[in-house]
Parts: sequence; structure tokens; C-alpha cells
Amino acid sequence: MKKLWIKLLPLLWFIQASWACEGDCDNSHWAILDPKGPIAADEKHLILTAFVLMLIVVIPVSAMTVAFAWKYRASNATATYTPDWDHSHLVEGVVWFVPAVIVLVLGSLVWRSTHDLTPEKPITSAVKPLTVQVVAMNWKWLFIYPEQGIATVNQLVIPVGTPVHFYITSDSVMNSFFIPRLGGQIYAMAGMQTELNLQADSVGTYPGLSTQFSGSGFSGMRFEARAAPPQEFQRWVRETKSNHLVLDETRLKQLEAPSKSVMPACFSRVEPQLFESILQKYKG
Repeated sequence: MKKLWIKLLPLLWFIQASWACEGDCDNSHWAILDPKGPIAADEKHLILTAFVLMLIVVIPVSAMTVAFAWKYRASNATATYTPDWDHSHLVEGVVWFVPAVIVLVLGSLVWRSTHDLTPEKPITSAVKPLTVQVVAMNWKWLFIYPEQGIATVNQLVIPVGTPVHFYITSDSVMNSFFIPRLGGQIYAMAGMQTELNLQADSVGTYPGLSTQFSGSGFSGMRFEARAAPPQEFQRWVRETKSNHLVLDETRLKQLEAPSKSVMPACFSRVEPQLFESILQKYKG
């Protein structure tokens, strides 16, 4: 029975990983299995392919465990009794050949997907990528749009069909940046810069969160990623630039103070090289 549970671990892992509860656990969705971008779609295909390959072993082993236990139960007097049996070329071939094929296929799949889905790899597109600088703070997310000269807190707005190149760091402890429906989960670490490339192919609002415990406000460290048509994104940029809130060193100090369940905010102007100054602050 213990071995059976070990065989079933991939299934349990798949259920847990696919659930990816998005904020409201009472109305959660299987976010990873409902991709809204090319990276998430490729990751879904990889998960399902690996899952099916594992079932090639899990299902027969589980079925044979039950069948053998039933057939050779103590009360079954008609079961064949062969105490001297010790070898079968067919059984030996199957138990070596099938796992070897699965390992080869999985190895090839993992090698190819590791290169295709590496976070730093730009998404091939005729559309110019949008650059967004992401800063994890206690307990909020700061998004800086260097090309547009604006910034937001706990709100990410991106144009549909446009690759987004994220540069990610932390102004606090280590966090993990994740938008389940767009794919890719990557760490945010103080003094270090990680990169992530994503794209939204459908208009909508997709919950984002930190998946790395970072203190008492961790559970509220969530944001909304809104994918809008390009024209609507440009209109949002113009509206944001008109609110006269400036993100400078003074405002940044206020944001650095620990706070929980922070409401979204927008800044019409960002002090130049602010992201770089946060990055360099921890390189001492």
C-alpha cells in the first residue's frame, strides 16, 4: 500500500499545482490550465504531457496492484500457485523498456522546453515589447514603466498582443512574482535583477500574487494584471500622466514602510533611474 501511494504522488502533485488558487479560494479556478498567453499555454502543454507520460506507469501499476491482491487473496483456491517461479523475460523487458522510453521522452521534452521557456528569452513578435520594472516591497508590488515615465502600485496594465519584458527585484526580503494565467513564476531578490517575458493574448483581468512567504502581510500581497486593447492602454497612460502624483525618493520611502492590503495607486511621473537606485542599494 505504501508503494501505491508513492506511485500516486505525481497525481496528487498535479492536482495541487494546477489549482493555483487566485485570491478567493471559495471561487478559485484552475488558473494554470486556463492560459491567456503563449507562455502559459506552452507551460500547460508541458504539464499535461508530463502528466500523461507518468500515467503510463501509474495506471497499470495501480490496476495490477488491485488485481493481484484480489486474484491471489487467501480465499481464492483457484489461483495458480507457482512457488518456484522466479523470472520472466517478458516481464523483465517491460519493466525496463517502458520506463526507459518514458525517461527518454521526458528528458527530450524537458531539454527543449527549458530552452524554449527560459524566462530571459524574448517572445518572438512583430510588436515592440513593453518594458516594466517590478519591485517587491512589504507587502505590495511597485510597477515602473520607464518608457512611459509612470508607475503603479498593485496594478499592472498591459496591452493585449504585446510582449512584456519584466525586470524584477526586491526592496525587501525575497518574494516570488507570479501571474498564473500568463505563465512564469520567478523570484524577486534584493540586489539582484531577474527577467521574465510574458504576453497576454486575451482582454481580461488576471490575478497576480507572491508565492514566497515574506512575513505577516504576505497573504495580501496581490495585484491585478489587466490586459487591455492597445488603444485603451494608451488612453490609460494618458490618464495616469494627468493625476500629478510623483514617485520620487520621498514617496518611495513612504512605500517602503510595511503596509498590508494596499489599494492600487498610480503615479504620473517617476524619478529617473529609481529602479536602478533600488537595485544598487543592496549591492553594497
